[in-house]
Parts: sequence; structure tokens; C-alpha cells
Amino acid sequence: MKFTKSKLIHGYANRTLSVDLGSGTVTVSNLDSEVRDYFIGGRSLGLYLLHRRITSQTAPFDPENPLIFSPGPLGGIPQFPGTSKCMALALSPLTGIPGVSNFGGHFGAYLKYAGFDVLEITGKSKKDVMIVINGFRDEITITDAPSIGQVFDLEKEIADRFVQAGYDKKDIVFLTTGIGAANTLFGCINSHYFEPTKPVDGARGIWRVKQAGRTGLGTVMMDKKIRAVVVLAEYPKGTNPYGAADWEKVKKAGSKLNSVVREVDPVSLKMHRKGSAGLIAFMNKDEYQSLPVNNYQLGSDPRSQNITGKYYAEHLFEHRGMDGCFPGCTLRCTKGGRVTLKSGEKKGRKVWVDGPEYETAAGFGSNMGMWNAEFIMEANWHCDDYGIDTITVSVIIAFIMECFQRGYLVREDTDGLELTWGNEEASLRFIHQIARQETGLAKAAGRGMLALIEWVSEQYGRRNGHVNAREDLLKFAMQAKGLPFSLYRTHRSLSMQASYAVASDIGAHHAAAWLIKADLLGAFPTLQDKARALITYPRVRLGNDNLGLCKLPWVDVFNPESEKVANTDKYINPASQQIYADFYNGMLGTDMTWEKIYEQTDRDINLQRVMNIMVFGRDTGSHDWTPDRAIGPIDDQLYDAEKEYHDREVSRYLGKSPADMNGISSAEKREILMKHRKEQLNNLIQTYYRERGWNASGIPTPDTLRRVGLWNFLNKEARARIAELA
Repeated sequence: MKFTKSKLIHGYANRTLSVDLGSGTVTVSNLDSEVRDYFIGGRSLGLYLLHRRITSQTAPFDPENPLIFSPGPLGGIPQFPGTSKCMALALSPLTGIPGVSNFGGHFGAYLKYAGFDVLEITGKSKKDVMIVINGFRDEITITDAPSIGQVFDLEKEIADRFVQAGYDKKDIVFLTTGIGAANTLFGCINSHYFEPTKPVDGARGIWRVKQAGRTGLGTVMMDKKIRAVVVLAEYPKGTNPYGAADWEKVKKAGSKLNSVVREVDPVSLKMHRKGSAGLIAFMNKDEYQSLPVNNYQLGSDPRSQNITGKYYAEHLFEHRGMDGCFPGCTLRCTKGGRVTLKSGEKKGRKVWVDGPEYETAAGFGSNMGMWNAEFIMEANWHCDDYGIDTITVSVIIAFIMECFQRGYLVREDTDGLELTWGNEEASLRFIHQIARQETGLAKAAGRGMLALIEWVSEQYGRRNGHVNAREDLLKFAMQAKGLPFSLYRTHRSLSMQASYAVASDIGAHHAAAWLIKADLLGAFPTLQDKARALITYPRVRLGNDNLGLCKLPWVDVFNPESEKVANTDKYINPASQQIYADFYNGMLGTDMTWEKIYEQTDRDINLQRVMNIMVFGRDTGSHDWTPDRAIGPIDDQLYDAEKEYHDREVSRYLGKSPADMNGISSAEKREILMKHRKEQLNNLIQTYYRERGWNASGIPTPDTLRRVGLWNFLNKEARARIAELA
């Protein structure tokens, strides 16, 4: 199908592209200005389009479940750092509620360059297909795709095909997934782009990947038989090529933030050398105990020095060439290097690995009792190659390892595979088994944490007189709403416990409210402070998802000028927020403070909550919780592992001195500790509900939805359901 492209205005193409794979129809529509101005873009606009497409009866594998890709109006502008993000959305096959995942690379930018603010894909194809959006020829086609199961083989096939057709590698971007996405509920989507400066094998240039990893959107992609989405486009040219209202203001804002990054990062986190894996050293500190070790049982380990960002920077990362995931970003934190594979069909081959990011490094490292950086990179590569989420895979394996530790699983349950702490060979073998559904345990793991709990309980009960172990397993199965935790041990951060429980409506992920670092540094001393942080930080974090922006130049590069800003939370980095406001106002022609810009995020936060209610109903609030393991020690041995710290807490609760605690057993003290922490978490959740304008069951009231302007955008079914429950 041919289409007519228009110039970008205020960062918008003002067009949407819809592809129905069932009928083979392609539709180009104007983006409704009222919808655009209210939902802005990215995650927010994607959620609205998802809400419009589904009902409470729509299931993740129904043809009506759309797969949506949505950049934002500030995405793809290299004059400002970190404008590389795009959002992927669909009903999640892993959780059953809306699944959202942000990803980097060039796809979102090029989709806009080709002429579209959103791509919606509905229906199902009967054969493997590739959607090609050609911004050079102004043409969209649905064509046959090669049925290649492994992502990096598919990458080569696609790249070669379009290079041979005459396109420059830098003008080709594409999305893929792999066989693992077909065989699990946590498939990821790989975003491929060409980086021309990285030296490889005597030449320059390498294909790199970023992932939309969370909530199983790669599984939706594979279920629709989409093997790839390709965009062919080039950067807009000319004066003010992105249609900014004030192009000079935009460029000035970008220059200012780039200067902050260049000056601060080399003397603070050094992300240009360590990537996000540099966070391991901070979380591992004795006073924080927040690096997950052995399925979040412990919070630090001296062996972590073997998997820190410093270790990767000095031994494995390749620093030559450009390590920004989009041009114009001086943070350059997209690290990678080469390892020789020790398992799988390509054993012995030396491969390039993009990563690991912090989550993957901690997940396949400390949380599985692994202290070998090359093992972590290999596990990272295989997950990318199969198209499965590294966070979900690693947290599920750690849970299985603890099941072995506690006797809930034995070798006969696992076809002889001993998934025990530090067993690299068995872990790699199990990743291959999961991706290919090779054993009963692998099939159960591929259905996600909740299904795995049932399978383990059934196996244990069969051996032990039909004892139901489900309640015990739930204590250390690290998930919320069915989504496995990202990699933070939250015992010492009540704010982060609540973030996983309630502020992140997709399940236990850090994207909405990554509060743990600021909380550990003492930013939120009172319960009310914590509740307010659960409002203000998601506004900014998810607001960046709406705009198409990366969070790292804001959250991980502290602007020294923020120390001078009075009457505000310095940890939210207000001086840099002002720079983001200048960028926003310069592009959109508005005159808003950064606080008002990000308050707009309350619209989509409430919309996502409404969509969860359409699935969970009056039980929505009961899903706003975390496992006991996330709150504190679940047995006396774990209490005693941090006895001094725990005793101080309990003595404070009881109004006793630490010396008076000697006559109380660890079991009694642990019970007191856990009871008090659960009360704290419940109180914080209820305070958060009140701050949001939701009722005691976590249901937004109609008045709240009217106040934020959302009510009239809801469909009739949603309005009726909210009116009934609130």
C-alpha cells in the first residue's frame, strides 16, 4: 500500500498505521488531535489505543489483542541526549493485564521518520510474515518471512536481504523475536540497528540489539506469526527538521544536558565505562543489603567484585566506537563485548553480546549464586537469540534453585538436571530446555512463575502424601501480578516494596517507581514522604515513556545545580528536570513547569489502573502485594544472617534496648519483625490509594477520573464497571 508522508510538526507525524493480519488490510489514519494532546504519545497513547481495541472478554491470544508500538513526540531528536525510546504494548500472555515494555535502539525514531506516530497490529497471519514500512518509497507491504528460529540468524537474513536491495545499513531498523517466544509466555522483542563505528574483525560496524523484554510481548508477536517488522527511513533534513515550535530552545536544552552528562558521569557512576552494571557495587554495600543473592535471600556477597561494572569495564567491554543507543547521547552506556559460547548449537563460536544491563547481570549473577561475568554474558546472549526475557528467565531459575535447596524439588523432577546455586552448566542447559520446551519442568517454567508454583507443588505433593506446598512456595516465588521481580532486594526499602506491589501496575518491575536508591539514601523519611514519592517519581519516569525519552541521563546523572534548588526533593534532580521542560516546551510550543508537564502522566496511570480493574474486578486491591521474601526474612536462619540489623529494628518496635533482646528467640523476633513490616506496607499502600484518589480497594473513583479528564475517554463498559465498584 502506498501512503502520503507529511512533515513532522512539534515532533509528531500526526498519522497512525494499522495492520490487520487476518484480512491483510493496511490503514493509514490521521491522529486525532484531541487524543494526541491528551495522551501525548508513547505509553500513554498506546494504552488508550489498547483500551479502545479490547473489552473485558479479550484474551491475550485473541486476534483482537493488538500489538502496539508507540514512540513519543520527543523521541528521535539527536540534538537532545537519550531520545531513543519506544513503547511496546499488548495484553500480556504472562499476566493477563496490559503489558508494557520500553525499548531503545532506533525503531521508534525511524517509525516516526517514515511517517507514523503509532503502529497497531491486529489479527493473526496464517503464515510467517514480515511487515515492511518503507519511508523511501512511501509504501507498506506484508511479505513472507523466513521461518528462522534463532534471532541472530534471522538478523543476518533480514540485513542481507535489504542491503542487497540497495539500502544502506544505517537506514535499516527492525524488530524480531525467536523460537523461545513461541514456546514461553515471556517472549521478548529484539530491536536491531546498525552501529557503524564499532571495530569488528578488522572492519567497522556491527548490528546491535535492545530489548522490549518484559510482560511477554514477543510471545504476542510470535503468536501473530510476525517474524519481523522492518522500517526503512533516514533522518529528516533541513532547518528545524522535527518541526519544533522553538528549535533554538530545543538545541540549547540538549547542549545543556549533554554538558551535565559529560562533566558528571566521569566522576560519578562512570556509565560510559560500566553501563548500568555499575549499580551492582552500590546495591551490594553492607549498609544497604539490596543486591539479590540466591533468590533474594541475602543482600550482599564479597564475590560480587567479579561481576561489577568495574570488572566488565576492565575485562570484557569493548570501549572503542560509539556506545550510545541513539546518536547525540553523551552518556554512551550501551556497553557490550565478546565471549566464546560454552553451550548450545553454536558452542565454540565467539559472539558479540549487547550487555549485560544491571538487571541481567544481577539476575544471572548474584541471584543465581553465579560469580562469573562470562557466564552471565553467555546467558544474556542465548536469551536474546531465543527471544526470551532475561529478567524472567533468571528469576525463575533462582526460584527453582531455592526449591532444590529447600527440598521441594529433587533430581527425578528435573530429568536429572541439578539446578543448584552456582551450577553454570546446568543453568545454561536449562535455558535451552525452556526455549525448546524439552522437559516437564521447562514447560512449566515457560508458562511463568504462577504456573511453575503449581507444578512444583504438585510434584512435591506426589512424593509427600499430597501435601499442598503452594502457600510456602508463594513466600519466595518472587513475582507480583504474575510478573517476576526485577533485581532489587527490597528488605531495607519500604518504598520499593510498595513500588513492586502497587505503583507498577504491570507487575513487579522498576520502570514506574525506581525508588530504592533514593530511599536507601534517606530521601523519604516518613510514610507520607514515601507515598508522595510513589506519586511524583512515576509521573516523571512514566512521563518519559510517554515522550520517547530515556530515563538514565536524568536519574543516573545528578545535576550539581539540584543541590541549590530550594523547597523541593533534590533526589528528583530538579535542575535537570528544568532542562527537560525546556526541551518539551521548545518542541511543543507550550510554557509549562516540569511539575505540570509530568502531572499529565496521572492520566495514563489511572487508565492502566482502569484496565487492570477490567481484568481483576473487585479483587484488584488484593493483587497489590508482594511475597514475604520481599518484605523480610521468611525463616530464622535468614533472620540470623542479618541479626544485628534485625534486632535493632525489633528493639525499636518493642521499645527495648538491644541488650534486652537476648531472652527472645529468633523465631519470636522474626514474627514481630514481619508483622510490623507488613503493617507498614499495608499502611503505605492505603496512603498511596488516598493520594491517588482511589478507594480503599484501589479503585479510582469517577470523580478522580473526571478530575484528570479521563472519564470521557473511557469506553462504556469501563465507565459502568468503575461506577459499580467505586
